[in-house]
Amino acid sequence: MLQKDEAAPLFVYTMSQVQICACTRICTWRMYIIELLSEMVYKLRSEIMDKTIENFLRYVKIDTQSSEESTTIPSTMKQHDLARQLVSELEAMGAAEITYDKEHCYVYATIPASAGCEKAPVLGFISHMDTSLAVTDTNVNPRIVENYDGKDIVLNAAENIVMKVEDFPELLHYMGQDLIVTDGTTLLGADDKAGVAEIMTMAETLLMHPEKKHGKIRIGFTPDEEVGAGADHFDVKLFGADYAYTVDGGALGELEYENFNAAGAKLHVYGRSVHPGSAKGKMKNAILIAQEFQKLLPVEQNPMYTEGYEGFFHLDALSGNVEETTADYIIRDHNRQLFEQKKELFMSCADFLNWKYGEGTVVVDMKDSYYNMREIMEQHMHLIDNAKAAMEELGIEPKVSPIRGGTDGARLSFMGLPCPNLCTGGENYHGRYEYACVQSMEKTTELLIAIAAKYANR
Repeated sequence: MLQKDEAAPLFVYTMSQVQICACTRICTWRMYIIELLSEMVYKLRSEIMDKTIENFLRYVKIDTQSSEESTTIPSTMKQHDLARQLVSELEAMGAAEITYDKEHCYVYATIPASAGCEKAPVLGFISHMDTSLAVTDTNVNPRIVENYDGKDIVLNAAENIVMKVEDFPELLHYMGQDLIVTDGTTLLGADDKAGVAEIMTMAETLLMHPEKKHGKIRIGFTPDEEVGAGADHFDVKLFGADYAYTVDGGALGELEYENFNAAGAKLHVYGRSVHPGSAKGKMKNAILIAQEFQKLLPVEQNPMYTEGYEGFFHLDALSGNVEETTADYIIRDHNRQLFEQKKELFMSCADFLNWKYGEGTVVVDMKDSYYNMREIMEQHMHLIDNAKAAMEELGIEPKVSPIRGGTDGARLSFMGLPCPNLCTGGENYHGRYEYACVQSMEKTTELLIAIAAKYANR
């Protein structure tokens, strides 16, 4: 055995000593590599969090509210403001194949496949730029409630607007996390600017980190989803994806491939105005007839009393006077047969009132909006399986449930682009109490990257 020689240089050791030294060095290098990788992961996650929220806070300040009264697409020209912003940012980050439909306000772009993944399926991610008509989107003033303590949140002290836990008990799920809220005078716009921000951050992250494996990614941003027109001019052929996901859901973990069959109906009631002092036998009060129409519909099929797979008739707006009154309805059901029955019932109520008050008293304009995408998605369940697997790997609990609403993905699925829906991390959509969770949005961005990786070598 080699022995240490006192006359020899100090670097001469016994074989056992050399082995120990080598092992020490290997362990040290392993620890260094582990620490380096951990640091890289942490840095990447920090980038994702910071950029996602930075993007979101910038986008929500751009008014993109759509309009049901418009006959153009986009229904409001201000949606172009966000579209142009996104195009500029995509150009700056180095995205490819950027297309801006300046007439209809669609934005498309490509993240090229990473090396070795060129033959992978082309995967799309889609979000809509417009916001709901329910509450104004003008002058959105977001703020972050850090380390939420589980108590009521005062949105606006001056106007006494408070988001109460009693009214929104799901707030308690977010204790210790950071919530982005409004000042109570507007909606937030997380539906669907949270999705837009997450897709944009995913795009930039993948472009900045070529070591992350993924096939060709297509991203798309649409107008007018909130008024049912988001897919009207979506160019599926130009988009060129084999499969896609809309990023337009709610709480973290939501994964949806079933949605309502949907129709919109406008009720026109034509009355007869006569001086009330001599109205007997002459007046036809259009307001009261419209109220009578509502009473003919099944009371239990009101959205206030339904959940899960239960459909409904929803009176969304009512306006008018004795002479003429209009009422806007939406009709929904997951089951196609029940959906058709609901539409038939709606028309029969109009027929009855026309029999009672005279032909032409009630006129209905009805149009189907979209259908349940389940029948398409059942042929492509790998989209659901891969999304669930990606969630579980990130520590996210998948929550597969039917959408009590609709997305662009429903129509796109019937246009040849299978397109289930993913979460965004927002809650309380379409109102002044809307909020988004910072940590949930960060995780959603990570989820998009993880799903892209699932299809890298498929």
